[in-house]
Amino acid sequence: MFGLFKNDPAKKLRKQYSAKLEEAMQAQRNGDIRSYATLSEEAQALWAQLEPLERDKT
Repeated sequence: MFGLFKNDPAKKLRKQYSAKLEEAMQAQRNGDIRSYATLSEEAQALWAQLEPLERDKT
């Protein structure tokens, strides 16, 4: 019953990951390939943190 109020760290990381991918896509569309590469690398680092949390859930 009280598990409803617990924070889910995977949910927060998933939201950050999606935001980074969105930023990277916008940078790529604007032709800023250097920023795209940097943002993609940051998104990959977030995914590396998120993947074990997602795997433990199942």
